[in-house]
Amino acid sequence: MAVRLLLLCLTGLVLSEEQPDVDCLVVNLDYVHCVWNGSASPAVNYTFYSTFGKGFNECARYVLENNTTVGCDHPYSELIVERSNTFTTKLMLLNSSFRQIHHLKNKVKLNAPINLTVKNGSDSNLWYYWNDSHISPCIVSQVRHRKGKEWENKSLNISTRTYSINLPSSRCRYELQVRSTIASFCGESSLWSDWSPSAFWGSNRESNGTDLPGSSMSVWSPMLLALGSIVFIILSVTILVRHERLRAILPDPGKNLTKILADGDVEDWLPISKSIKEGFRANYSERACSVREYSRILQSASESSAEQSSSDQSSSDQSSGSFASSVTTDQTNCSVSPSVDEPAGPTSCECDASTIIVHSA
Repeated sequence: MAVRLLLLCLTGLVLSEEQPDVDCLVVNLDYVHCVWNGSASPAVNYTFYSTFGKGFNECARYVLENNTTVGCDHPYSELIVERSNTFTTKLMLLNSSFRQIHHLKNKVKLNAPINLTVKNGSDSNLWYYWNDSHISPCIVSQVRHRKGKEWENKSLNISTRTYSINLPSSRCRYELQVRSTIASFCGESSLWSDWSPSAFWGSNRESNGTDLPGSSMSVWSPMLLALGSIVFIILSVTILVRHERLRAILPDPGKNLTKILADGDVEDWLPISKSIKEGFRANYSERACSVREYSRILQSASESSAEQSSSDQSSSDQSSGSFASSVTTDQTNCSVSPSVDEPAGPTSCECDASTIIVHSA
């Protein structure tokens, strides 16, 4: 009697509840995931059965919530093909059952791609590589990347597992994520996988100052870069000014020094101003005079006696306190060219041979 009352109570409770709505999808082409908890957990434990048209199979692994069955994960071996067939579910409680028909062809949700890595290639491009969570030729991927706040999406060809960013800037932080779905020619799915964990490259520091994994940039780097630029500019200006001063002092090595010294134009070799060069030029002229060497004239015997008389006379003169000597010179010619600044005069002068007498007290 008590058992009958319990069954009646349970049947009344089930009849008082609304028929549970079962929602199913194919996860990663590995199993079918179904839930029936809806907005609230059911008050009783249902028994779940499902089939693709080949006979019902009880749930292989129930999903529990507060020790109550709220879902089922049931694997199927040929989900790529079987998902195109009608999928039927059945919930049972005692003698009651609730059947529901599902179409899972476009309800395939893959797992997020795995092993996303980034590498700076030899072609100076940034290359990303990843693996699909399920090995299948029907998977197509989509990437999104950013170097600021805005994402840029790009759909790739089927079975493509690489992506490149041309000539990236090392001053920017690049972030990239990948997701995947079933391609159209394999029965396109309306569901995308979740985005993969991000892969970073470049200046991995966020604007709020927190470091990201792999960050190698210090907060002092911009300041050191600016300071280094200023020092470089100052040194460049100093070297340039000193170089210009050396150019003003040192002679031009391109000119032939031997020729300049032979011509006497040394001032042309020095890089000095025109006014200073004019100071080297003479503003006066001198008379050119050619003088012949002095020569002694031999004396004859008569001249010797005369010279003796002169000697006697000299002796008498010495006694009186005076001395005289005589030197005979030959003829000297003196040619004078008139100066530009002087009036024209005689162009030459001739001096006859004479005796110069010098008296000394």
